[in-house]
Amino acid sequence: MPGMVLFGRRWAIASDDLVFPGLFELCLRVLWWIGILTLYLRHRGKLDCAGGVLLSSYMIVLIVLLAVIICTLSAIVYVSMKGTICNPGPRKSMAKLLYIRLALFLPEMVWACLGAAWIADSFQCDKIVVSGIIATVVIRTQTWCPVTLRQASPFSTSSRTVSRTRSLRKWSAIPPGPPSCRSRTTEYDLVGGDQLNCHFGSILQTTGLQYRDFIHISFHDKVYELPFIVALDHKKECVVVAVRGTMSLQDILTDLSAESETLDIGCELQDCSAHKGISQAARYLYRRLISDGILSQAFSIAPEYRLVIVGHSLGAGAAALLAIMLRNTYPLVRCYAFSPPRGLLSKSLYEYSKKFTVSLVLGKDVIPRLSVTNMEDLKKRILRVIAHCNKPKYKILLRGCWYGLFGGNPDDLPTELDGGNHQDLAQPLLGEQSLLTHRSPEYSFSSDSPLESPTKYPPLYPPGRIIHLEEEGPSRRCSCYTAQYTAKWSHESKFSKILIGPKMLTDHMPDILMKALDRVVSDRAVCVSCPAPGGSNVDMV
Repeated sequence: MPGMVLFGRRWAIASDDLVFPGLFELCLRVLWWIGILTLYLRHRGKLDCAGGVLLSSYMIVLIVLLAVIICTLSAIVYVSMKGTICNPGPRKSMAKLLYIRLALFLPEMVWACLGAAWIADSFQCDKIVVSGIIATVVIRTQTWCPVTLRQASPFSTSSRTVSRTRSLRKWSAIPPGPPSCRSRTTEYDLVGGDQLNCHFGSILQTTGLQYRDFIHISFHDKVYELPFIVALDHKKECVVVAVRGTMSLQDILTDLSAESETLDIGCELQDCSAHKGISQAARYLYRRLISDGILSQAFSIAPEYRLVIVGHSLGAGAAALLAIMLRNTYPLVRCYAFSPPRGLLSKSLYEYSKKFTVSLVLGKDVIPRLSVTNMEDLKKRILRVIAHCNKPKYKILLRGCWYGLFGGNPDDLPTELDGGNHQDLAQPLLGEQSLLTHRSPEYSFSSDSPLESPTKYPPLYPPGRIIHLEEEGPSRRCSCYTAQYTAKWSHESKFSKILIGPKMLTDHMPDILMKALDRVVSDRAVCVSCPAPGGSNVDMV
């Protein structure tokens, strides 16, 4: 795991990171070597032309040079497979092999230049031989470019494209769909962008509401200031406030303001602290709804309706805090938080929110398990597993790819040292001396405090009562497989640790969550209105 030291500096790449790049180049070199050898053996009798002796010599030396490179690459791959993540001792010869491999680039370059010069004087020779040698010169020129750079560029572009595509879907719980842009005069309060009404067209298509049902729409987006809509749901007889989740850099900065601050809600609770960034966003929403008279306008149209607040991800956390703030003014307020963050409420506020808030969590979604304390716990667990791992990195990666593509049980591949023997650990990992046999007194895996200032980052909890949608049976990655889910009431302690899995990020996507919820609702055998722990029913709207 520690980075290799080459040319007097430490690099970001470790000695066990060269298995797959080495295999890739090795396959190319072997195919190249076979092609040159075949060309020489089949056409060496046709090299009695002018310059044929030079071309024959060029091919023989090239075959020998490629053989040396193939042997070097084979040694690099073999050595890179040895040892474990925290035990690079068996790979101590890797630096020498890399120096040899780098030194071989010089004769390659010189020989390619000579080949190009000789070909220019040998056009009277067999065309197949000349064309083959030209191809080798061109291929060699391409292989000089770092393979990793050529591979990384399209991958990075693809990742950015996927990320942007997914981010466009993240407006509350709105699944993807074709936009319905309209150029017309709005009949509702509109704040912010969406001059062409494209975003609003998507909202209309998803909700099935009419223009007249919307009271206020805000696309205004700044740090601590989230977009939201206020609409009338005549079918359920309620005024709906929907808060958008993370979609912009400003929203990410709001998420990262993870300190705790006191929340003044006008009731007697022992500890009223909450996530600072989300708390500030909830205060902004409260000022807009109350001070600007948006809710008053809505209830003047439908005074008998009840107030319902919904949101997804960051919007779910802001919706839960907003419901707490509005509880005194609107006693019948209900909040439905889809995939809310865990690090949101103090213990007393968490218990208080159970009266009027329901959270919905899908599978191994990382966000409802995400908090400062849980991140510190995850760090400790990852470092412990890495330190105790007795498998080489390439085997772990291959197993992870298999599990990500085809599912299965991740526990089938043991990673603990046999017999608990830690004597093979010889190198510190990321400066964490506690991972070794000689542990540092400043760091302990049993410590519950993530930072030196526990008052700054106290334990925080998710809002309300939690419905957990769990996938039935082992996870499957086949596209033809349709996952089945069960809905169960769960205690917050079930989400006290971050779970690593192939769906830990996709389970957070609003369209995936809505599809899973639709499957559960359509299955009559699943009870989604069973009483929660404690014997009381949640008042569902």
